[in-house]
Parts: sequence; C-alpha cells; structure tokens
Amino acid sequence: MAGNPKKRSLTVAGHRTSISLEDDFWAALKEMAQAQGCSLPELITQIDSSRGNSGLSSAIRSAVLAYYRTRSEHAEN
Repeated sequence: MAGNPKKRSLTVAGHRTSISLEDDFWAALKEMAQAQGCSLPELITQIDSSRGNSGLSSAIRSAVLAYYRTRSEHAEN
C-alpha cells in the first residue's frame, strides 16, 4: 500500500462526512461499487450501517479485504 490517506467528503446516509483512505482503498472501493451495481455513497452507506463500533475508515478497509478474500476463494474453486 503506497501513499498517505486521502480525505474525501461524501454524503452517507443523508449526512456529509469525510473519509480518509489510501488511494488503493479508494480504487478498490470504486471497483466493489461497480461490481455490485451501486454508487460509491450507496456502498459506503451499506458498510456504515453494519460497522458496529469500529470507525468508518476501518470498516471500509475491512470490507475491502473481505471482498477480495471472497473473490480469491471463488477464483481458486
């Protein structure tokens, strides 16, 4: 993972928020949204609604990791 986190402002679940992620995570998140046929804010809203007590940026990183792990497992089978 290269680079420092980049902060972006989005509307999530009807409110403005800022999220800091590295470029690789932003790119992966956009790929996930496209694969699921939803917008980036919609995907982040889904992640936000199921994140529990973790911070949103951490929850997004975890969701990206889970997504690619699942893809890798399906590719192996």
